[in-house]
Amino acid sequence: MKKVIYPTLIILFISFSAFIAATTWKVKDPYEIKFSNGKIHGEFQGLKANIQFDKAHPEDSKISATIDATTLSTGFFIKTSHSKDAIDVDHYPTITFTSTAVSKTNAGYDANGKLSLKGVTKPVTIHFTFDDKGNEGIFKGDFKVITKDFGITKNGSPDYLDIALSVPVAK
Repeated sequence: MKKVIYPTLIILFISFSAFIAATTWKVKDPYEIKFSNGKIHGEFQGLKANIQFDKAHPEDSKISATIDATTLSTGFFIKTSHSKDAIDVDHYPTITFTSTAVSKTNAGYDANGKLSLKGVTKPVTIHFTFDDKGNEGIFKGDFKVITKDFGITKNGSPDYLDIALSVPVAK
């Protein structure tokens, strides 16, 4: 009887562990999504995200996020542009990111994925860290957007924008 029970328990344990998923994290306020370049700086609001992250097994993680593009703000009305040659919020009111792979690096983690902005989808890598505080934590990350790659051609637009993220989360 013992010869049957122990192998059965081992098989059940292995089968059960395959269904253990990464932790689901919910975004908390106040978060920050900032962009900058020597010519311009500002921020976005309206973040909605589905973050399933396991720091011990980042390869099992999945991250998707949507930002309300209409919340673009530079703090200076002349530079805040929602026009067609800028981000064209009338036709593309959201900006989305969906990870395709998450991996550990020497400096933290990388989330490789697809960024959709102004009807164009391009691969990007978000470099981030995660400060785990038990039932809460904070993701801090950055990446670069080449504006012309996304059809942002407004006169005076910078060639690129540095994006910085600070997103507190809770289980």
